[in-house]
Amino acid sequence: MSHIDYQRIEEAIRYLENHALEHPSLDEIATHIGLSPYHFQRLFKRWAGVSPKRFLQHLTVTRAKELLSNSVSVLDAALEVGLSGPGRLHDLFVSIDAVTPGEFKSSGKSLELRYGFHPSPFGECLAAMTSRGLCSLGFVEPGNRQQTLDGLRESWQQASFVEDPQASATMINRLFTSPPSHKAEPIKILLRGTNFQLKVWEALLRIPEGTVVSYSALAGAIGHPKASRAVGNAVGQNPIAYLIPCHRVLRASGGTGGYRWGAMRKKVLLATEMSGRPDETNTQEAS
Repeated sequence: MSHIDYQRIEEAIRYLENHALEHPSLDEIATHIGLSPYHFQRLFKRWAGVSPKRFLQHLTVTRAKELLSNSVSVLDAALEVGLSGPGRLHDLFVSIDAVTPGEFKSSGKSLELRYGFHPSPFGECLAAMTSRGLCSLGFVEPGNRQQTLDGLRESWQQASFVEDPQASATMINRLFTSPPSHKAEPIKILLRGTNFQLKVWEALLRIPEGTVVSYSALAGAIGHPKASRAVGNAVGQNPIAYLIPCHRVLRASGGTGGYRWGAMRKKVLLATEMSGRPDETNTQEAS
């Protein structure tokens, strides 16, 4: 899917949210994003697998609260057995490698990062690889490639950077397009963070797909029930979007809360998991 398709879908969902009480028609939504009703319906169903109005149901606070009511026991169970559920992402076994204390202190000195920009079902993304695995994955707002790259350089100030999209293309293809295979090699990721951050990020990997938890529940699950604020900060510093699913953590009220790569993208990610994955087949540009 092109990043233009994602922008259209995001704008359609934003319009649905803002006009939910008005029950906008298919024609009204299509007109708002500049497509014919036929092309819009075709694009949306191809992306989400359901109608726009059905998709909107998965974005409501009520739905989030229902999920939150069961999340503590679900997360506890997942943490206990070391599994995270049957969803697609969790068929992709992740092997974590943390930087050494020396590498942490030196901000990646002697490490070489090969990076590339890639399309994804959720907009363009920037991925960076080292010889030890994926170390960064973030979504890119239109026109913000340089700003996103500058943020990556700031995180790894002493590392050397080489633009090499082929180095990360296989990883991106495996995450977003290829069907999961139990015979595939584990996805290796290299994480740079404090011990507390690593603990939070590892816990995020165990939240089942299509499930959400509150910051306080996540704090309790890792043995720090009074550290909700610190957990929230760690969640916000997650360096690997989508694969480490920080989008599954919500406010205790059921509100979406913030997201490093945009609050609307967080809602889209959650709604997609609840209603079914987008079709990865490339779509034709509609005139």
